[in-house]
Amino acid sequence: MMGFSIKLAPGVRIRASSRGIRTSVGPRIARVHVGAGRTGVSTGLGPVGFYTSLGGGRRRGGGTSSGVSAAAGYQRQLAAQQRHAVQVERADRARGLADAFLRILNLHRADFTPAARPVAPAPQQPNRAAIYVHYEKHALAGLSIFQRAERTQAKQRAAGWTEAEVQRLWTAACEQRAQVQQYFDHRWHLLTTNDPDVVLETLNLAFEDNEAPTLALGVTGADTSIVILAPSVDQVVPEQMPTTTQAGNLSFKKLPQRDRADYYKVFVCGQMLVTVREAFAVAPALTTARVAVLRNDGDDAYGRPRAVAIMAATFQKAALAGVQWQTTDAGRIVNDVSADRIFNERGRSGELAPINLAAEPDLALLVAAVDIDELAGE
Repeated sequence: MMGFSIKLAPGVRIRASSRGIRTSVGPRIARVHVGAGRTGVSTGLGPVGFYTSLGGGRRRGGGTSSGVSAAAGYQRQLAAQQRHAVQVERADRARGLADAFLRILNLHRADFTPAARPVAPAPQQPNRAAIYVHYEKHALAGLSIFQRAERTQAKQRAAGWTEAEVQRLWTAACEQRAQVQQYFDHRWHLLTTNDPDVVLETLNLAFEDNEAPTLALGVTGADTSIVILAPSVDQVVPEQMPTTTQAGNLSFKKLPQRDRADYYKVFVCGQMLVTVREAFAVAPALTTARVAVLRNDGDDAYGRPRAVAIMAATFQKAALAGVQWQTTDAGRIVNDVSADRIFNERGRSGELAPINLAAEPDLALLVAAVDIDELAGE
């Protein structure tokens, strides 16, 4: 398995390999490593480097001549165990944060196999031996073992009955398989000619297991309109990021608001891309997808869910061909391949603010057609 490395921030890097995910925090002169393998600290200057494991092995030493009491030794051991427990807790926390950031960065890289004409499975051959045993038992009923001529004739009759039954069962199985294939071909024809009902059913069935609730609202010709209900930034982007203290110890710092907003925009773009990739895969005759991302901002004064539009764009299937999914981030891809992009950033923070629907009548109609409770599955 090939590995890859992602730099989240100055001094913070995530590496993924066949051994798992490993996070390195801090400058080279004092760097903490957590994740796959043992937790440790490394230091390096020029061509020379050293690595120390924080695995918490027990110290070894000779006998004491200073009269150190057993109680003092126990206290030292207990303190060492407590320090190790703190290190493990911090390492687990850093690993969880690394996983959260990796999930955001890799969301759009999910791949989907294009739909193909379904083929009904071939019918199974009838069990000739079992059928013969059944008819032979029936034919030999009432005949003793000494009635050889009669038994021979009975077995011949059983063989004839068996052949007739095998042919009957095989013909019925082939006819049933032909009926199933005819149904498959009819559905495939409707799907590949963009029958609205079949395409909508296919899309929404595919969207059922999406992380963010997603709904295809309509199909016109080869175009479809899709709505995504995204979680809030607090539900997606961690507030902290792993770092190190001046002493080289693993620590956590609050992620600046601007950085959290940037990660959230990457998440929203990733949701849009993974949705259109799946849509074009399961409904291969579609050529255009208009996608609107809504965010549930809680209930209004009347207790009704208040969903605001935070991003919208149009994607052409042809524009996705050749995209370097594994090496390009979601935001760059959306900027390069989509059209009619609509979003509103709030001031210096860069947060995604609600879009003014009064200035976007088409988007307003799309949002108005959405039942938020139904979309959220409530």
